[in-house]
Amino acid sequence: MDTDLEQMSREQLVEEVKSLRQGIRQHRDSSGHELCWHHPTLWGLLPEKTDPIPLVPDWPQFMQGCVRYRQSLDEQAPDAPRTNEPYEE
Repeated sequence: MDTDLEQMSREQLVEEVKSLRQGIRQHRDSSGHELCWHHPTLWGLLPEKTDPIPLVPDWPQFMQGCVRYRQSLDEQAPDAPRTNEPYEE
């Protein structure tokens, strides 16, 4: 799957690592409502150029997942700052 790496020079590998790190940092630094979004830009850093159609849960199951995700933030980051900013497009 990652045989392309074997063909890269050291300089190309360094550039690849920098690009991947930037993508990870951008995702890591997502905050607020950005946490809930589909992230094709991050997946676009992979060499395989596919655009998979996500399996989208029906609304009730989707909302259960959102609630569970938010609960996990309380568990994993109980001291993180909170906001009451509304979602705006």
